[in-house]
Amino acid sequence: MRVEPDGISEVARGVIRIQQAGVNCYLVAADGGLTLIDAGLPRMWGLLGEALATVGATAADIDAVLLTHGHFDHVGMAARLREKHRTAVRVHPDDQRLARHPYRYEHEDPRWRYPFRYPRTLPLLARLTLAGALTVKGVDAEPVIEPGAEVDVPGRPLAIASPGHTKGHCGFLLPGTGVLFSGDALVTLDPYSGRVGPRMVARAATADVAENRRGLAALAATDAKLVLPGHGRPDERGIRWAVAAAVVEPVA
Repeated sequence: MRVEPDGISEVARGVIRIQQAGVNCYLVAADGGLTLIDAGLPRMWGLLGEALATVGATAADIDAVLLTHGHFDHVGMAARLREKHRTAVRVHPDDQRLARHPYRYEHEDPRWRYPFRYPRTLPLLARLTLAGALTVKGVDAEPVIEPGAEVDVPGRPLAIASPGHTKGHCGFLLPGTGVLFSGDALVTLDPYSGRVGPRMVARAATADVAENRRGLAALAATDAKLVLPGHGRPDERGIRWAVAAAVVEPVA
Protein backbone atom coordinates (compact mmCIF):
# COMPACT_ATOMS: atom_id res chain seq x y z
CA MET A 1 0.00 0.00 0.00
CA ARG A 2 1.41 3.38 -1.01
CA VAL A 3 -0.13 6.49 0.52
CA GLU A 4 0.45 9.80 -1.20
CA PRO A 5 2.68 12.43 0.38
CA ASP A 6 0.84 15.02 2.42
CA GLY A 7 0.02 18.22 0.55
CA ILE A 8 -2.44 20.37 -1.35
CA SER A 9 -3.46 20.36 -5.01
CA GLU A 10 -6.05 22.02 -7.21
CA VAL A 11 -8.29 19.21 -8.45
CA ALA A 12 -10.91 21.32 -10.25
CA ARG A 13 -11.42 24.98 -10.92
CA GLY A 14 -11.85 26.61 -7.51
CA VAL A 15 -11.44 23.31 -5.61
CA ILE A 16 -8.30 22.59 -3.59
CA ARG A 17 -7.71 19.15 -2.11
CA ILE A 18 -6.00 19.02 1.28
CA GLN A 19 -4.53 15.56 2.00
CA GLN A 20 -2.71 14.17 5.02
CA ALA A 21 -2.30 10.55 6.12
CA GLY A 22 -4.84 9.39 3.56
CA VAL A 23 -7.50 11.83 4.80
CA ASN A 24 -8.98 14.43 2.45
CA CYS A 25 -10.87 17.66 2.91
CA TYR A 26 -11.60 20.23 0.22
CA LEU A 27 -11.57 24.01 0.03
CA VAL A 28 -14.11 25.43 -2.41
CA ALA A 29 -13.65 29.01 -3.63
CA ALA A 30 -16.85 30.22 -5.29
CA ASP A 31 -19.36 33.08 -5.31
CA GLY A 32 -16.88 35.38 -3.62
CA GLY A 33 -16.55 33.13 -0.58
CA LEU A 34 -15.05 29.92 0.80
CA THR A 35 -16.57 26.61 1.86
CA LEU A 36 -14.64 23.77 3.47
CA ILE A 37 -16.01 20.30 2.71
CA ASP A 38 -15.11 18.21 5.77
CA ALA A 39 -12.55 19.26 8.36
CA GLY A 40 -9.99 16.47 8.36
CA LEU A 41 -7.70 15.96 11.34
CA PRO A 42 -6.39 18.57 13.81
CA ARG A 43 -2.83 18.73 12.46
CA MET A 44 -4.01 19.41 8.92
CA TRP A 45 -4.28 23.04 10.06
CA GLY A 46 -0.97 23.98 8.45
CA LEU A 47 -2.01 22.50 5.11
CA LEU A 48 -5.33 24.33 5.37
CA GLY A 49 -3.36 27.55 5.78
CA GLU A 50 -1.32 26.74 2.66
CA ALA A 51 -4.49 26.09 0.69
CA LEU A 52 -6.05 29.33 1.87
CA ALA A 53 -2.91 31.28 0.94
CA THR A 54 -3.27 30.18 -2.69
CA VAL A 55 -6.52 32.13 -2.88
CA GLY A 56 -5.27 35.05 -0.78
CA ALA A 57 -7.29 34.10 2.31
CA THR A 58 -6.91 33.01 5.92
CA ALA A 59 -8.94 30.73 8.18
CA ALA A 60 -11.04 33.71 9.25
CA ASP A 61 -12.32 33.97 5.66
CA ILE A 62 -13.94 30.52 5.57
CA ASP A 63 -17.70 31.05 5.43
CA ALA A 64 -18.80 27.53 6.35
CA VAL A 65 -17.75 23.95 6.96
CA LEU A 66 -20.02 21.25 5.52
CA LEU A 67 -19.59 17.80 7.05
CA THR A 68 -20.32 14.74 4.93
CA HIS A 69 -20.60 12.95 8.28
CA GLY A 70 -19.47 13.17 11.88
CA HIS A 71 -16.55 10.74 12.18
CA PHE A 72 -13.41 11.96 13.98
CA ASP A 73 -11.31 12.18 10.80
CA HIS A 74 -13.82 14.56 9.21
CA VAL A 75 -14.39 17.01 12.07
CA GLY A 76 -10.81 17.48 13.27
CA MET A 77 -10.48 21.22 12.56
CA ALA A 78 -14.16 22.13 12.89
CA ALA A 79 -14.22 23.05 16.58
CA ARG A 80 -11.13 25.26 16.18
CA LEU A 81 -12.72 27.11 13.27
CA ARG A 82 -15.99 27.54 15.13
CA GLU A 83 -14.41 28.67 18.39
CA LYS A 84 -11.71 30.94 16.95
CA HIS A 85 -13.50 32.38 13.91
CA ARG A 86 -17.18 31.64 14.55
CA THR A 87 -17.27 29.65 11.33
CA ALA A 88 -20.62 28.00 10.61
CA VAL A 89 -20.39 24.19 10.79
CA ARG A 90 -23.26 22.24 9.26
CA VAL A 91 -24.25 18.59 9.19
CA HIS A 92 -27.26 16.37 8.49
CA PRO A 93 -29.51 16.12 11.60
CA ASP A 94 -28.89 12.38 11.91
CA ASP A 95 -25.16 13.02 12.39
CA GLN A 96 -25.35 15.97 14.77
CA ARG A 97 -24.77 13.81 17.86
CA LEU A 98 -21.90 12.00 16.16
CA ALA A 99 -20.20 15.30 15.29
CA ARG A 100 -20.34 16.17 19.00
CA HIS A 101 -18.91 12.75 19.96
CA PRO A 102 -16.91 11.70 16.88
CA TYR A 103 -15.48 8.51 18.38
CA ARG A 104 -18.87 7.08 19.37
CA TYR A 105 -19.85 5.66 16.03
CA GLU A 106 -21.66 2.52 14.99
CA HIS A 107 -19.74 -0.16 13.11
CA GLU A 108 -20.42 -3.72 12.05
CA ASP A 109 -17.08 -5.28 13.08
CA PRO A 110 -14.72 -4.65 16.02
CA ARG A 111 -12.01 -2.14 15.10
CA TRP A 112 -9.21 -3.79 17.11
CA ARG A 113 -9.06 -6.77 14.74
CA TYR A 114 -8.05 -4.82 11.66
CA PRO A 115 -4.37 -4.04 12.40
CA PHE A 116 -3.84 -7.77 12.93
CA ARG A 117 -5.82 -8.72 9.85
CA TYR A 118 -4.23 -6.03 7.66
CA PRO A 119 -0.76 -5.30 9.13
CA ARG A 120 0.27 -3.33 6.04
CA THR A 121 -1.92 -0.50 7.32
CA LEU A 122 0.24 0.02 10.43
CA PRO A 123 2.39 2.78 8.85
CA LEU A 124 -0.79 4.60 7.82
CA LEU A 125 -2.24 4.24 11.32
CA ALA A 126 0.96 5.76 12.69
CA ARG A 127 0.61 8.70 10.31
CA LEU A 128 -3.02 9.16 11.31
CA THR A 129 -1.99 9.26 14.96
CA LEU A 130 0.67 11.88 14.24
CA ALA A 131 -1.97 13.93 12.40
CA GLY A 132 -4.06 14.04 15.58
CA ALA A 133 -6.47 11.15 15.07
CA LEU A 134 -6.57 10.42 18.81
CA THR A 135 -7.13 14.01 19.95
CA VAL A 136 -10.13 15.19 17.95
CA LYS A 137 -12.52 17.55 19.68
CA GLY A 138 -16.21 17.24 18.83
CA VAL A 139 -18.16 20.16 17.44
CA ASP A 140 -21.69 21.41 17.96
CA ALA A 141 -22.65 21.52 14.29
CA GLU A 142 -25.88 23.02 13.00
CA PRO A 143 -28.24 20.17 11.92
CA VAL A 144 -29.51 21.97 8.83
CA ILE A 145 -28.30 19.98 5.82
CA GLU A 146 -31.34 18.80 3.88
CA PRO A 147 -30.84 16.11 1.22
CA GLY A 148 -32.02 17.19 -2.21
CA ALA A 149 -31.56 20.89 -1.42
CA GLU A 150 -28.72 23.26 -2.13
CA VAL A 151 -26.86 24.51 0.93
CA ASP A 152 -26.75 28.30 1.18
CA VAL A 153 -22.96 28.63 1.27
CA PRO A 154 -20.40 29.59 -1.41
CA GLY A 155 -20.70 27.13 -4.30
CA ARG A 156 -24.26 26.22 -3.24
CA PRO A 157 -23.50 22.47 -3.13
CA LEU A 158 -26.44 20.10 -3.47
CA ALA A 159 -26.72 17.62 -0.59
CA ILE A 160 -27.08 13.99 -1.70
CA ALA A 161 -28.32 11.54 0.94
CA SER A 162 -26.02 8.51 1.01
CA PRO A 163 -26.55 6.86 4.42
CA GLY A 164 -25.01 3.63 5.60
CA HIS A 165 -21.46 4.62 6.46
CA THR A 166 -23.24 6.74 9.08
CA LYS A 167 -26.95 7.43 9.50
CA GLY A 168 -26.75 10.99 8.22
CA HIS A 169 -24.02 10.69 5.61
CA CYS A 170 -24.40 13.08 2.67
CA GLY A 171 -22.38 13.68 -0.46
CA PHE A 172 -22.22 17.13 -2.07
CA LEU A 173 -22.51 17.99 -5.75
CA LEU A 174 -21.29 21.32 -7.09
CA PRO A 175 -24.07 22.24 -9.57
CA GLY A 176 -22.99 22.73 -13.14
CA THR A 177 -19.45 21.49 -12.57
CA GLY A 178 -19.69 17.69 -12.52
CA VAL A 179 -17.76 17.65 -9.22
CA LEU A 180 -19.01 15.32 -6.47
CA PHE A 181 -17.67 15.07 -2.93
CA SER A 182 -18.49 11.47 -2.02
CA GLY A 183 -17.26 11.56 1.59
CA ASP A 184 -16.85 8.04 2.93
CA ALA A 185 -19.85 6.54 1.17
CA LEU A 186 -17.38 5.79 -1.65
CA VAL A 187 -13.62 6.05 -1.25
CA THR A 188 -10.57 5.10 -3.30
CA LEU A 189 -8.51 4.12 -0.23
CA ASP A 190 -9.87 2.07 2.67
CA PRO A 191 -7.74 3.09 5.67
CA TYR A 192 -8.66 -0.08 7.55
CA SER A 193 -7.55 -2.60 4.91
CA GLY A 194 -5.20 -0.58 2.72
CA ARG A 195 -7.13 -1.57 -0.39
CA VAL A 196 -7.31 1.01 -3.16
CA GLY A 197 -9.75 1.74 -5.96
CA PRO A 198 -13.47 2.63 -5.66
CA ARG A 199 -14.99 0.84 -2.66
CA MET A 200 -16.86 1.19 0.59
CA VAL A 201 -15.00 1.63 3.86
CA ALA A 202 -14.44 -1.45 6.03
CA ARG A 203 -17.06 -2.73 8.45
CA ALA A 204 -14.84 -1.43 11.27
CA ALA A 205 -16.11 2.08 10.51
CA THR A 206 -19.36 1.51 8.61
CA ALA A 207 -22.68 1.37 10.46
CA ASP A 208 -24.65 -0.56 7.82
CA VAL A 209 -22.86 -1.93 4.75
CA ALA A 210 -26.09 -2.98 3.00
CA GLU A 211 -27.55 0.50 3.40
CA ASN A 212 -24.28 2.05 2.25
CA ARG A 213 -24.43 -0.07 -0.89
CA ARG A 214 -28.03 0.98 -1.59
CA GLY A 215 -27.15 4.62 -0.98
CA LEU A 216 -24.57 4.60 -3.76
CA ALA A 217 -27.40 4.73 -6.29
CA ALA A 218 -28.16 8.33 -5.31
CA LEU A 219 -24.54 9.29 -5.89
CA ALA A 220 -24.53 7.52 -9.27
CA ALA A 221 -27.67 9.40 -10.29
CA THR A 222 -25.74 12.69 -10.15
CA ASP A 223 -23.72 11.53 -13.19
CA ALA A 224 -20.76 13.49 -11.81
CA LYS A 225 -17.55 13.32 -13.82
CA LEU A 226 -15.06 13.94 -11.00
CA VAL A 227 -15.33 12.00 -7.74
CA LEU A 228 -13.58 13.53 -4.72
CA PRO A 229 -13.59 10.96 -1.88
CA GLY A 230 -12.92 11.31 1.82
CA HIS A 231 -9.94 8.96 1.50
CA GLY A 232 -7.76 8.29 -1.51
CA ARG A 233 -7.13 9.84 -4.89
CA PRO A 234 -9.74 11.69 -6.94
CA ASP A 235 -11.32 9.57 -9.68
CA GLU A 236 -11.88 11.14 -13.10
CA ARG A 237 -13.71 8.16 -14.61
CA GLY A 238 -17.03 9.40 -13.25
CA ILE A 239 -19.33 8.40 -10.45
CA ARG A 240 -21.28 5.83 -12.46
CA TRP A 241 -18.08 3.91 -13.21
CA ALA A 242 -16.89 4.28 -9.61
CA VAL A 243 -20.16 3.01 -8.14
CA ALA A 244 -20.23 0.04 -10.53
CA ALA A 245 -16.71 -0.85 -9.42
CA ALA A 246 -17.45 -0.31 -5.72
CA VAL A 247 -20.57 -2.47 -5.46
CA VAL A 248 -18.74 -5.60 -6.60
CA GLU A 249 -15.75 -5.11 -4.30
CA PRO A 250 -15.83 -7.14 -1.08
CA VAL A 251 -16.06 -4.98 2.04
CA ALA A 252 -13.21 -5.65 4.46
